Amino acid sequence: MTFIRNGTTEQGDWPAHTHELRPWSQSRRAGTREDRMLREIQVSLPPKIAELDYVLNSKLRDESERASFEIAYTEGSAGPQLGALGRFLIQTESVSSSKIEQVDAATEDYARALAGSRANDSATSMVAATRALTDLVASAGRAEGITLREILSAHHTLMRDDASDGRYAGTIRTMQNWILGSDHSPRDAVHIPPPPELVHEYMEDLLAYANRNDIPPLVQAAVVHVQFESIHPFTDGNGRIGRALINAVLRRRGVTRSTVVPIATAMVANREKYFRLVNDYRAGELEPFVESLVSSTTIATEESRRTAERFRDLPLEWHDALRPRSGSALETLVKNLLEHPVISFDEAIQITGTSPQPVYSAMDRLEQEGIVKEITGRARDRVWAASEVLAELDDLSARIASAVRDH
Repeated sequence: MTFIRNGTTEQGDWPAHTHELRPWSQSRRAGTREDRMLREIQVSLPPKIAELDYVLNSKLRDESERASFEIAYTEGSAGPQLGALGRFLIQTESVSSSKIEQVDAATEDYARALAGSRANDSATSMVAATRALTDLVASAGRAEGITLREILSAHHTLMRDDASDGRYAGTIRTMQNWILGSDHSPRDAVHIPPPPELVHEYMEDLLAYANRNDIPPLVQAAVVHVQFESIHPFTDGNGRIGRALINAVLRRRGVTRSTVVPIATAMVANREKYFRLVNDYRAGELEPFVESLVSSTTIATEESRRTAERFRDLPLEWHDALRPRSGSALETLVKNLLEHPVISFDEAIQITGTSPQPVYSAMDRLEQEGIVKEITGRARDRVWAASEVLAELDDLSARIASAVRDH
């Protein structure tokens, strides 16, 4: 295995983090005596990566190319349902990425939050993650590529309503943070990221690497993610933004055009392994993370293709079950339901362009056939969700998890 620094090939895997002792004192008295007496910490300094190249072995190169092909094939197989598939996979990915951070909510709670109805904090946070991922991936596909401005914007979207860290939303940290260990000091922390005065410099280096075009895309996505997690530029939300960057890189490189890869769904299936591989990167072991990302991408994409096939069939099945009159509100809703799987009454009126009564009748018929389910339990401001689409959200995650465990 080789990596290349400034054009010179060196034997090894990837440069390990170095460490530096820094003075430490609490900003306010808290924790145990050990927390209060801590006076020195060992911060981790990642390598600068802007000019590094990672050379894949032939087997991993072939697997990486196959994974990229599978992504393109899945997008091509979606046909007219590509837009619906793209939005669905973004939702799947953001839900799974949230679960890695132990932010979890029932599928119906998430659907209610998507529609703007009252939902619990976890579901609301998942929707914020969905919007952040959507914005970051879309911006990466534009001419400017991946920028710090867009990363900060995505972080603001993710964290602005957070009760604890909302005041830091969209800003690079100005304090020392750490991962695990004590809540009151970096004592026994698993990782102590670079001190705050170095974060902007590290982010500039990361973005220079992220916007190169001479690196295999999946290698680039892997490195960007683990390097971002090592920099840990925010007070919170680093994991979700870091995983969103994987799909941002793939979109910028043209590997995806209309969808994302639900890679976090594979990661959450073996959460402990994922965290271990991120930690191993800091010791200079990049290859295991690249291998895992390539394998997980192939699995997630293959299972997503099954979802694409299902989405192609659903509108025809709904039409056959209902036999709606041509030009009716019911027919219009059937044609548009996959594009709007969570739909309010007002949205249904807008889509059909009709008065309330035909829409009420159409939604009642859809509900009677089990095609939609009302999810608010209210008489007013009702919201419906397409039952089979909601079920597919859980089923896709379960299929990917099973395939990851069997791999």
